[in-house]
Amino acid sequence: MIPAWQAALSIGAALNQAQALGIERLDAQILMLQACKQSPHDRAWLWAHDRDPLPAAQHRVWSQLCERRLKGEPVAYLLGQKEFFGLDLGVDARVLVPRPDTEALVQWALDVLQDLGPTPKVLDLGTGSGAIALAIRSHAQAGAEIHAADLSEGALAVAQCNAERLALAVHWHHGSWWEAVGPEVFDLVVSNPPYIREADPHLAGLHAEPIQALASGPDGLRDIKEIINGASAHMRPGTWLLLEHGFDQAQAVAGLFRQAGFGSIEHRQDLAGHVRCTGARCGHF
Repeated sequence: MIPAWQAALSIGAALNQAQALGIERLDAQILMLQACKQSPHDRAWLWAHDRDPLPAAQHRVWSQLCERRLKGEPVAYLLGQKEFFGLDLGVDARVLVPRPDTEALVQWALDVLQDLGPTPKVLDLGTGSGAIALAIRSHAQAGAEIHAADLSEGALAVAQCNAERLALAVHWHHGSWWEAVGPEVFDLVVSNPPYIREADPHLAGLHAEPIQALASGPDGLRDIKEIINGASAHMRPGTWLLLEHGFDQAQAVAGLFRQAGFGSIEHRQDLAGHVRCTGARCGHF
C-alpha cells in the first residue's frame, strides 16, 4: 500500500518525501514542475522555490502524479509528452514511449537519404507515436515522401495528432507490416519493431506500455523475420532496410538478412555503445 501523502509540505520537503518512497529524484522534480505548471526543463525554478509551501490544488495534482508513478506509469505518460530528436511528441498508453537510443536509427536513415536524390519514398513500419517518421520528415529533403504504418488504430491516432500539431506531412497506413502499404514500393524502409523475448523478465517493468509493441515471440525475432522476409516486394533493388533490435540480437538479425538475400550488412551503436541497429541493402545491385 502506498503511504498517504502528507499535507502542508514545502516543495523541497515534498520532493524528499517522494524520493523516500522510491521515486527517482529527477522523476520527482519533473512531476513537481508539472503539478506547478512549470516547464519540465526548469529545475532552477524548484531550487528558487524550495521552501515555498505547496498550495492545496498543486498538492492534489502532485499526489496523483506520484501515486501513478509508484504504480509504474512512465513519466512521459504522466506529462503527456516526450521529446525525441528535437520534437515534442504527445504520448499516452496507446504507444510506446520513444527512447533516446532510437535516435541512432533516425540519424542512420537521414545519412542514407543524403544519397537518394530529391524525391525519395520512405516508409516507417510500426510507427507508434510517429516518432521516427516525424523526425525523418522534419530533417529530410523537402521532396521526400514519408509514409508510416501501424496495426494499432490507437497508435495511428496519436501519430496523426502529433503530425497535425507539428505541421509535418506524412502518409499514414493502417495494417500489419507490409499488408498496410499494399503494392507500394519504397526507396528506404526503417522500423523499430517489437523485439523483446516473451519470457524476458524486463517486460514486468514495462507493464504500463502496450505489450504488442514490445514482445515478439520466444526469441524476440518474430516480427523482424516477417519484415525482412516480406521486404523484397516493397523495396527497389539496392535500397536500405534499417532495423532497431535488442542489444544482443545483431548477429541473429544479420543472419536473417543474409538468408533473405540482402547485402552490405552494417550496424550502428546506441548511446551506451551497444549494437542497436542493423541494416542491409535489398536484392542484387
